[in-house]
Amino acid sequence: MTEYDVTDDVAAVVEDTDLPRRLKERVYETIEARDVTTEQADEIARGVESKYLDTRVDPLDPVGTVSAQSIGEPGTQMTMNTFHYAGVAEIDVTQGLPRLIELVDARKTPDTPMMTVYLEDEYATDREKAHEVVWNIEATRILALGDVSTNVADMNVQIDLNADTLEERMITPEEVAEIIEDSLGVSTIQQGTAIQFGPEQPSYRDLLQLVEELREIVFKGIEEVSRVVVRKEDTDESPEGEEEFVLYTEGSEFGDALAIEGVDSSRTTCNNIHEIYRNLGVEAARETIINETMDTLREQGLDDVNVRHLMLVSDIMTTRGTIESIGRHGISGNKDSVLARAAYEVTVNHLLDAAIHGEVDDLNGVIENVIVGKPIKLGTGDVDLRMGSISSPTSSD
Repeated sequence: MTEYDVTDDVAAVVEDTDLPRRLKERVYETIEARDVTTEQADEIARGVESKYLDTRVDPLDPVGTVSAQSIGEPGTQMTMNTFHYAGVAEIDVTQGLPRLIELVDARKTPDTPMMTVYLEDEYATDREKAHEVVWNIEATRILALGDVSTNVADMNVQIDLNADTLEERMITPEEVAEIIEDSLGVSTIQQGTAIQFGPEQPSYRDLLQLVEELREIVFKGIEEVSRVVVRKEDTDESPEGEEEFVLYTEGSEFGDALAIEGVDSSRTTCNNIHEIYRNLGVEAARETIINETMDTLREQGLDDVNVRHLMLVSDIMTTRGTIESIGRHGISGNKDSVLARAAYEVTVNHLLDAAIHGEVDDLNGVIENVIVGKPIKLGTGDVDLRMGSISSPTSSD
């Protein structure tokens, strides 16, 4: 029995269709929202079923070729702009063709990694609470906390911390001094908001080295996140007529961000598919590839590409439980067929390796059959026709 508030007759009508579970749920939602009769429910269910059956792929259809064409043709119209403002002030994100190439190549790190961080409970509506999360995410380095100067005569480094900044970012001078001692291995002298330290032996080179290392220390936040932008938006999860704070980051470390108090881990995401895979698994990575490619095409005005073509690409990239690229280092380079591998890149190397190891090509795929001039085993090419005589039945039959 369905969990939706419908009658047994209506539920029986929907369950009697050949629709998959997700589409049945959509039909239930529609019927429940419209409060229809059993006859109207039957009409809706049959209409959805008819449309579903009409859009299913016929046996032996070359879905890979169709998907490649459906994505590749609009891809020729995409701009080569590397950066684009992603609707957020001062946050640059790679878009257009370079972003699409990043995704299908399964790059370990995007050119412009970013996270979209949603908040929960009071953190989503209280500005001060939201900024608590900001300072726990954004990397705080010494130049954000105060001024740094060197005294060559006394061979020491002088830090003058800003009291207002310390209060805003919720960090004390004692904590700053302790982090410096642990990170640089020096002894510090603290007086109020002033901190001094220097090399063990007088050395101008060592003094400058300490200053360089000091600038790289992260006193609070996530090292990979250089900046966070806060926006107040009307989201799908926020109550009607209300807005919530959403954080956009330059740089990403998805696992660390999810562990921060106040972060809504059910909605927070990032544009690095490998970080999604490491923290949430291959199914989440598959979903991210679909969403990211769809968003990239939509941003270019190419949102008429059917999502099922993108789903097929994402399925192929994640079917082995990990993320594989489409190119010669991934899917194309790992095909069973020697000729299919050789047709993509580094042709001579593939043929030489196959000859050395005595590989046999069974000619089961499209590419290898095209190369040798045989009909491909798709559509009518997969059917063998034979002529024969049909004997007439005898009297004894």
